Amino acid sequence: MIRRNLIVSLMMMTGLFAQSIVGNVTDANSDPLVGANVVVEGTDLGTVSGEAGAYSIDVKSGTYTITVSFIGYSSLSQTVDVGEENVSVNFSLEIDALTLSALEVLASRADDKTPVAYTTVGKEELEFRLGSQDVPMALNTTPSVYATQQGGGAGDARINVRGFNQRNVAVMINGVPQNDMENGWVYWSNWDGVADAAQSIQLQRGLSAVNLATPSIGGTMNIITNPASAEKGGKFKQESGAGSFLKTTMNYNTGLMMGDKLALSGTIVRKTGDGIIDATWTDAWAYYLGGSFQANENNRFELYAIGAPQRHGQNLYKQNIATYSQELAGDIDGYDESAYADGAKFQTEGGRTFNQNWGPVSSDYKGKQYWYMYGVGGLFGGGNQDRYNSGFLNERENFFHKPLVNLNHFMTINDKTRLSSVLYWSGGSGGGTGTYGSSFRKPAVDGEKWYKSSPWGWDWDAAIATNSDRVDTDFHATENRSKGILRNSINRQDTYGLISKLNYEVSDELELQVGIDWRTAGIEHAREVRDLLGGDYYVDYADDNASDGKIVKLGDIIAYHNSTTVDWLGGFVQGNYTKDKLNVYGMGGLSSIKYSYQDHFTVANEVIKADAISTFQVKGGAMYDVDDNVSVFANTGYVQKPPIMDNVIYFDGTVASDPANEAFISSEAGINFSSDNFAVKVSAYNTDWKDRNLTKSVTTGQGDSGDTDVIFLSGIDQKHQGLEIEGSMKLNDMVRLNGAVSFGNWKFDGDADGNYQENEYNADGQVIGLKSTPYSYALDGLMVGDQPQTAYVVGAELTPIKGLRLSGIFKMYDNNYSDWSPNAREYDGSDVNADREQVWMAPAYNRLDLHGSYKLPKIGGLDMSLTGHIFNALDAIYVQDAVDNSQYNGFGDKMHLPHNAEVFLGTPRYANIGLVVNF
Repeated sequence: MIRRNLIVSLMMMTGLFAQSIVGNVTDANSDPLVGANVVVEGTDLGTVSGEAGAYSIDVKSGTYTITVSFIGYSSLSQTVDVGEENVSVNFSLEIDALTLSALEVLASRADDKTPVAYTTVGKEELEFRLGSQDVPMALNTTPSVYATQQGGGAGDARINVRGFNQRNVAVMINGVPQNDMENGWVYWSNWDGVADAAQSIQLQRGLSAVNLATPSIGGTMNIITNPASAEKGGKFKQESGAGSFLKTTMNYNTGLMMGDKLALSGTIVRKTGDGIIDATWTDAWAYYLGGSFQANENNRFELYAIGAPQRHGQNLYKQNIATYSQELAGDIDGYDESAYADGAKFQTEGGRTFNQNWGPVSSDYKGKQYWYMYGVGGLFGGGNQDRYNSGFLNERENFFHKPLVNLNHFMTINDKTRLSSVLYWSGGSGGGTGTYGSSFRKPAVDGEKWYKSSPWGWDWDAAIATNSDRVDTDFHATENRSKGILRNSINRQDTYGLISKLNYEVSDELELQVGIDWRTAGIEHAREVRDLLGGDYYVDYADDNASDGKIVKLGDIIAYHNSTTVDWLGGFVQGNYTKDKLNVYGMGGLSSIKYSYQDHFTVANEVIKADAISTFQVKGGAMYDVDDNVSVFANTGYVQKPPIMDNVIYFDGTVASDPANEAFISSEAGINFSSDNFAVKVSAYNTDWKDRNLTKSVTTGQGDSGDTDVIFLSGIDQKHQGLEIEGSMKLNDMVRLNGAVSFGNWKFDGDADGNYQENEYNADGQVIGLKSTPYSYALDGLMVGDQPQTAYVVGAELTPIKGLRLSGIFKMYDNNYSDWSPNAREYDGSDVNADREQVWMAPAYNRLDLHGSYKLPKIGGLDMSLTGHIFNALDAIYVQDAVDNSQYNGFGDKMHLPHNAEVFLGTPRYANIGLVVNF
């Protein structure tokens, strides 16, 4: 009897004895809106839409008004009569005229008519599964995407897409490119708070439909921040977790003001923690401000400002596997266990959380440290400060503040013509730290040489003792001259840009868009004295203007000091044709980039300018709706990418004689299927990377007296092919399954052989002709590393009772080849001497993450919910990042074996919880 009553109670809880209002929430393009609020007016009943935008609310028989709302969209209500059976009510929301329309145009977002492979993660889903990790980690459920936290420092994540690292993945915030203008990299610590301000993140894989000349080869990540909401309200969120993690988020929206013309939104975030990995502490702020002003029916202005001043301890040095876990090393096929035998280099185990970028220091040491962002002290911090912790000192610390301010203008010229523009400024001030001069290391085993006994550590107390008793009368009669110090490597930048897009509707079927993209950046690079480690001054000899050495103290510039500029100008034209079931687009664009370099440590202090480099791109695609459930698409393109700054002008001022563009030729085809309870997307792609940039510094002329030149080596080609499957299935009102599968085949296509030309001289130094020097790289068939080529992701989502949402995401990775550079395979042209062995492939691994949220009953009119996350729930021990044949942490002969590699392990199991209050 008790058992039967329990079963009946459970059935009643799950709504099996009640009617339900069910349906889907989508946008005007039929794309699902995940996280939309669905409420029954006049009751406390409600829910949020889940995957595919589906929702379900249990009710009794009667007449109800259902209202659906989603930030950035106009709310919509429908009245329904519920009898003895379930009632289906679908909602299609339109973009709020006050919010997203200008951003959507500027950001080139894909929709269900765009013939590219893409995934969009909405705000609710982002908050549900990110759990305050770095932004790229939210995309790990997407096919052909691999994101890791690397060494575990806050903001030190990286993301690869389709075998390309983030230099070839375009990252945009509100349509503004964020890849570094000098080297194309993305530093996620600069955007530590962007997830809290994000409305959604869309990843378009492949060349994408973005029409700016961005490095969108692997894909384009487009982050849209929260618009200024038309509704008044706010949110408070408090999170806490492992590693003394604390994070407080406060958001407020004013709603419409000034005759429904103005709305403002603001968010501030405070984050601190000790870190899961040793000494990877974080001390961070983040802020966001959004504003929208409807000047009249034809003109709207939007202002967005976002930034994240932060400091954090880093873990940048990969280690031999045995340093982290000798048990793991012994379990890996091919690992030479003598590497950690008694007396061997790796006999000492550091543990899974080991970090070589810090060391203990006596609390008696009171020396100051210098660092600077946008001021001295306060929120934007800096100046002469106490170190973060009196008991230890970080060799590697990152400190940076990169504000971004956008002023958008959205103008309706007439019924057929619209102009969308953004004028922006992106600053940047801060840097990273390290040692300079003589370093003090101590071996893991006393009495050994530090480089023969791993893991060695920093001996800060020994450095301080030496520097505190080292008077050099050549420079000062009484003060102590430091032998080794800590330095800052600083980067201070100002970037200004303008993007403007004009849309013209030629007819009901054809729309044209033309646009310009102008950017200019000025960047200062230098090193500074950060910590004198017990001394009073340091003597630096790097400046040619002080050949006898110069005395430097905290904050003084050392090592190098240069300024660079990057000037970019691009334009494009795009056409979109839509008729009945067919949608076709095509675009072409031209761009020009120009670099300059000035070394302030040379006597001449000359501004060196390189010639402008021109590139072009052509892309196009088509989608055809076979019926209401099935659509097929294909796209293709040819994109040129200019070389990065360092490959055009070397640090010594050498200008490359013939900088070559990289070329990417890509094609893709796919099919999409969707029904009420099931959806699947399948895509296949082929991308050829032609003439990958690889440079070689050579000496021309007469021996050591000759000039240097930067030679571009040609013929290095890669081929990236793959198959991607992404799907979801709603089994019933309580259970939804999600999955993604990706199979890659990324390899080098052919060897690289060629010749570079240089002048030939006689004994009198006269040019008598040209000589040719060959080069050869044994690359054909070698696999591309740094990302697993096979990945499976399976997710299950449960909503067993009202307000409770549980999710488990199980990820499996295989064919994870180590990272490596083609430089490692140079040979003399004789195949007998060529190294054609594949790099070491890390073992396959899996990982389970758990997420949950529970919507609490209203208290005092406040909507509250609890959140929780358990990352790596099964505490799996695995290699997530690896470098082949490590110079520093390998063991034995370099034979592409596991004991030759250096790695980062995945983070051990950790958890956090949160309380969210909406008001």
